[in-house]
Amino acid sequence: MRTVDGRVAGRRGQATRQKLLDCLSEMLSSSPYRDVKVIDVARKAGTSPATFYQYFPDVEGAVLEIAEQMATEGGQLTALLEGRSWVGKAGWTTAQELVDGFLEFWRKNDAILRVVDLGAAEGDKRFYKIRMKILNSVNNSLTDSIRELQSKGKVDKDVNPAAVAGSLVAMLAAVASHQKGFQTWGVKQAELKPNLALLVHLGVTGKKPAK
Repeated sequence: MRTVDGRVAGRRGQATRQKLLDCLSEMLSSSPYRDVKVIDVARKAGTSPATFYQYFPDVEGAVLEIAEQMATEGGQLTALLEGRSWVGKAGWTTAQELVDGFLEFWRKNDAILRVVDLGAAEGDKRFYKIRMKILNSVNNSLTDSIRELQSKGKVDKDVNPAAVAGSLVAMLAAVASHQKGFQTWGVKQAELKPNLALLVHLGVTGKKPAK
């Protein structure tokens, strides 16, 4: 772990650096990204702006650090599909657990994901790569699942596995970032999950789930 000027940060320095990141994460949960200033993050962490600049070039640099850590955690989403079956009742369980895990990950990281989405939408390649890293952890596994079903004759040969998987992942991401909005449409969280899982199951297998 190095400082901005290339020096190796000691244990105490690493602890200060992590505290600054933790405070920034907390502030992003309650303040618009553009309103967060270095002096406010430093004050919340009980240190000075000069100390902040030892570890990060600016607020955006620190945000990218948090986002990278989150994207690495997002790799765990792959485990929701590894070695899982999409046949029969097991397929319905797989769809439900994928939706559950995806929505939970988005809720847990809601604040930083909003910033990542904003940066990606504005064309910042650094945020775009982070967003794709998270989505690819599910997209690639889902593509492989559909391709395997297709090879066994369980999915129509005209289906493009990558196109279907990409569409489903984009849908999951859009729904996950809009979870609170569903309540204004009169949809409870408990109702959202099974209906979203139904769409995922239909998309992957082309069939209604066996419950």
